[in-house]
Amino acid sequence: MAAVSEHVDVLIVGAGLSGIDAAYHVQRAFPGRTYAVLEMREASGGTWDLFRYPGIRSDSDMFTLGYRFRPWLGEKAIAEGESILAYVRDTAAENGIDEHIRYRHKVVRAEWSSVDNRWTVSADHDGETVVFTAGFLFSCSGYYRYDEGYTPDFQGMEQFSGPIIHPQHWPGEVDVAGKRVVIIGSGATAVTLGPALVEQGAHVTMLQRSPSYIISMPARDGFADRARKLLPARTAYALARAKNVGLSTMMYQLSQRYPKRMRAWIRGWQERWLPKGYDIDTHFNPSYKPWDQRLCLSPNGDLFRAIRRDQLDLVTDRIETFTETGLRLASGRELNADIIITATGLNLIPFGGVDLAVDGCEIHLPDAMSYKAMMLSDVPNFAFVIGYTNASWTLKADLVCEYVVRLLRHMDKHGYARATPIRDPAVGTAPFLDFEPGYVLRSLDILPKQGDRAPWKLHMNYLRDLPKLRYGKLTDPAIRFEKAS
Repeated sequence: MAAVSEHVDVLIVGAGLSGIDAAYHVQRAFPGRTYAVLEMREASGGTWDLFRYPGIRSDSDMFTLGYRFRPWLGEKAIAEGESILAYVRDTAAENGIDEHIRYRHKVVRAEWSSVDNRWTVSADHDGETVVFTAGFLFSCSGYYRYDEGYTPDFQGMEQFSGPIIHPQHWPGEVDVAGKRVVIIGSGATAVTLGPALVEQGAHVTMLQRSPSYIISMPARDGFADRARKLLPARTAYALARAKNVGLSTMMYQLSQRYPKRMRAWIRGWQERWLPKGYDIDTHFNPSYKPWDQRLCLSPNGDLFRAIRRDQLDLVTDRIETFTETGLRLASGRELNADIIITATGLNLIPFGGVDLAVDGCEIHLPDAMSYKAMMLSDVPNFAFVIGYTNASWTLKADLVCEYVVRLLRHMDKHGYARATPIRDPAVGTAPFLDFEPGYVLRSLDILPKQGDRAPWKLHMNYLRDLPKLRYGKLTDPAIRFEKAS
């Protein structure tokens, strides 16, 4: 192994939305401690630097996707990716976090030693192995693969004469004016791309195997706009954040408890947004209950406007094969296309694919159980951020960062060197994510488990997590604190 290049008290993996959040909390709480952020790519921003397809934007409002400690001052609540990237990078620059980021450092392995009470972390840096040691390891690398998206093995793809593009790897400028563009998919990416390409002069067909729930939402938040005129920026931001947390939580809970009623409400809204007589039963009638998968947002109804103007067609069918000129569907229908976009999803990879080992024993993630959805059983001094699937990612990231700070303070106060969740064999297991999109279902066998009771059970509920993670007890029978031997 290469010689250790640097030792830090806290090592953060990932310089995206969560990693910058973690760095801010660590340096604010512990100005005397050292930390570093390892980022595999050449720039910060994570998702918001990677995705460059037309129209890329948030699918959560920015008053909850923004950091609790730094108000979002942009005009739009549903913001463009470029604005979000600038917000993340400005946050890092204003707080000196960018000086702690080590770019082009892909973490490949992390080994914990109970003798030394530290992690030894190996990273690939431009083909060379670089080694860091740290007292605490904080994974903020998200949960999907950055180097590849998911594309099904469609029959006949090699026959198509035009370009086939996955949105995760958008090839810079693509001239779509006057072109026939088929987007395969019905999730958030497709719902974003369709109207954006229409604005660039394309005629778009969205081809979906099955429908998704899509609702219109104002791009601007009227409540936040009024609050900003009357109140200081931080106060207005906090109020808008609280309002949006309450609304999103209420909508999710209503969807779970009264799915038929919520489905009827969504259908009623869509009947007003779509042309009279539109075939909602075929194209907007998902087979699953609301919020079993994430709701897709259409800011200011851009998707519905494009449909009304005959600039975007929605087709619900299955692909039989690609052809030289487009696609042949299971129904026999032919879709002609100049460009095909496979908005077919993500590939998940927990913790960026890092191999973990504790005292010489490899950690097999599917055998591990998540503690409070942020630590792993039998893995000391390790935490991770996995955001909410039914709300803004940053709401959970903020809470996890605050919890880690409280945990480290507790360890300092009592002279502890290690904090390790200890799994109880009596606790039953369940899949880590109780969520049904394809990218989750395809990956459940590589994720850790959750338990059937607290503190091992995952709650996708910010209002339930907030008091426990921000103010709740740090000690319980499921976590063991130990001093250095």
